[in-house]
Amino acid sequence: MDLVRQYINQSITIAANNLRLNNQQIEVVALLKEAINKSENLSDDFINMKKITELSLLAIRLNEIYNFLTQNPIDLLKISDQFKEHSRQLIKDLGHLLDISTPSSFTLAIQKLKDGFNVEKEEIKIDFSKRVYEDEPFGKNETEEIKEKIILDDETEEFDDEDELIQNFETTIITPVKPLDELLKKLNTEDVNYEELIRFAKIMKSNAELSRRIGFEILSNMHKIISKALLLIRNRDLMPGKDVIESLRACLIVIVAVVRGKEVDISNYLNKAENFGNQLDKIKLKETT
Repeated sequence: MDLVRQYINQSITIAANNLRLNNQQIEVVALLKEAINKSENLSDDFINMKKITELSLLAIRLNEIYNFLTQNPIDLLKISDQFKEHSRQLIKDLGHLLDISTPSSFTLAIQKLKDGFNVEKEEIKIDFSKRVYEDEPFGKNETEEIKEKIILDDETEEFDDEDELIQNFETTIITPVKPLDELLKKLNTEDVNYEELIRFAKIMKSNAELSRRIGFEILSNMHKIISKALLLIRNRDLMPGKDVIESLRACLIVIVAVVRGKEVDISNYLNKAENFGNQLDKIKLKETT
């Protein structure tokens, strides 16, 4: 990554860290940074972003930062202070974008950018959920049990047409969650079919790739963690104790919450899932047929 992209993306990260974001807004930030990384011409893209209503305010600010980095001599003695100022200035405009965007609406906006504004006009769903700043309380206090019920107990619609997987992304991702959750509850019993672990591991691997292609890095990572853990359990390289099962369920909860835009705080689940993933990175996975 060149220094200009790195500077801009790090300033976005710092600005986002000053906002208390929900799971959908975290996804939008990730998509924004990915779009910057993949841009073939940042200057042109920032100019064109000004023409897209939901991106316009942030685009103006990003273009100012880009011009500062590319059109003026850089005083290295002052660059740190300037970076802090740029990050501070981004907070309001980034917050505005996150208030009016969902991952799907942002993806549509970026697609317009890529296609030269030739994408057919579609209705953009607006997320009016409130952001909470660092000095404000989280708001509604829900128990973990209630949150799990809200997130995991929804009915899902079966969908079998392979050609419609991407178009029906939510159903594709959600459908395996409930049966896998039931399987996890049986892991320490004699009733569990360990061959089912391989089947679900393959489903999770496939859905990880689907999530990555669409741009949902958090979802992709959660699916990868589950897939690897299931294979490790099947190979007897990971014992399915209480903490392992709870960590796998945390991954499932994050997946459902992100896909369905659940307005609950999932930070504890996300932290638990990511810590579990870091532990799995230390275990070498043997090939499974």
